[in-house]
Amino acid sequence: MKKQSLAWLWPVLWMIFIFGLSHQPAGVSGGISSEIVRQVFEAIASFVPVEFDTLHTLFRKSAHFFAYLVLGLLFVRALGKSGMAVQRAVFVAFALSALYAASDEFHQLFIPGRSGEVRDVLIDSAGAATGLVLYWLFAKFKWQHEKKAETSW
Repeated sequence: MKKQSLAWLWPVLWMIFIFGLSHQPAGVSGGISSEIVRQVFEAIASFVPVEFDTLHTLFRKSAHFFAYLVLGLLFVRALGKSGMAVQRAVFVAFALSALYAASDEFHQLFIPGRSGEVRDVLIDSAGAATGLVLYWLFAKFKWQHEKKAETSW
């Protein structure tokens, strides 16, 4: 029971982290990402033909994708520790991730300078789906490998 509860701590902490980033007013959020992107841009501008605004958008959308890839993996791990079968855990983890993405975008409607974007919910959901597909493939490969090891002695 304690291990199950502890498994749920990680997705909850990650959701709090996402919420904290989403709760920043646009000026703060944009300033932080702009500074990071500016440093990357200065390092690569001489050999990668990319505009700053394009790189900035790519960086921000990649952050959405990655944050929800991690959230999906944390959810599927917690669901698995709770005893749910892998295939069902993957689907439930995706639903939870997509629901949280939608609620996060709704939350941003109330933050100065921010907006809720359907596009971001889709990017977030794609990140979760990617992580969960990779997890499912890994689990399937591991199960097949274990089954083969059992029968080949």
